[in-house]
Amino acid sequence: MDSVNQANNRSKLASDLRQVFDDVDQLLSQAASATGQQAQELRERAATTLRSARYKLQDVQASALESGKAAARATDDWVRDNPWGAVGVAAGVGFLLGLLINRR
Repeated sequence: MDSVNQANNRSKLASDLRQVFDDVDQLLSQAASATGQQAQELRERAATTLRSARYKLQDVQASALESGKAAARATDDWVRDNPWGAVGVAAGVGFLLGLLINRR
C-alpha cells in the first residue's frame, strides 16, 4: 500500500509542478507586456509561486529521504534475520545477471 501512496504522491507532485511552471510562464509572459507597477506585481507573484514550488520540492525530498532510510533499515533487519536467505537472493540475482550478459 505504501508504494501506491508514494506513486500517487509523485503523480500529484508532477501535476502540481507542471501547474506551477505553467502559472509562472503565464505570469512572466504577462509581465513582459506590462509596464510599471503591474509588471512589478506580476514578477513578485511569479517569485512567490516559484518559492512555493521550492518548498514543496524540499518537503518531497525530505519524505523521500525518510522513505529511503526506512527501506534501508528494513532491508538491513531482514538480512540480519535471514543471512542465508540474503545469500540465496544475491546468488539468484547474480545468476540472472550472468544469463543476461551472456545472451549479448
